[in-house]
Amino acid sequence: MNINNVVFERSFGTSSQLPASTLPEIAFAGRSNVGKSSLLNKLFNRKGLAKVSQTPGKTATINFFSCDSVRFVDLPGYGYAKVSKSEKERWAELIEGYFAQERNLALVVSLVDIRHAVSALDEGMVGFLREAGLPFAVALTKADKLSRQQQAKQKSAIVRQLGLATDVPTVVCSSEKGTGIDELRALVTTAAS
Repeated sequence: MNINNVVFERSFGTSSQLPASTLPEIAFAGRSNVGKSSLLNKLFNRKGLAKVSQTPGKTATINFFSCDSVRFVDLPGYGYAKVSKSEKERWAELIEGYFAQERNLALVVSLVDIRHAVSALDEGMVGFLREAGLPFAVALTKADKLSRQQQAKQKSAIVRQLGLATDVPTVVCSSEKGTGIDELRALVTTAAS
């Protein structure tokens, strides 16, 4: 799979619009301000493929990207975004509706901001993935904001907080510096094959 050949397919605003899962899917989930779109652009080596904004909550739909025989799924952020209650409820319906369907999930990448303690929402997402028996990895974003020593300390604390087993890949990464991007690419490429 040549990850540089990723193309945008379509966006969907409600879970009832979602197409059947005909290819393996690698989904990305995280809080509204975790840097998901920036990380996807870095991962795909394409500026502007996933829409980035200074305002958290830009991803308000489920966006599908394709590459060879796999789909990448950019889920709406959860939590922080300054949007109406009804919009947050619609996003929650989208995320829950996506996971409630029969999806061919090869991997779910749960993004967590390495600079902070894990939120209840992050714990909830990882707990859900674990209970559902879905293959998942954790990407600790915004690592460029911390020293290497702080990164190692925070990674240990987050792994402990989330109760991650040793077989759950946990990647320290930064879309600014490119830290961990090769490791993340290797994870998604392996999951896709």
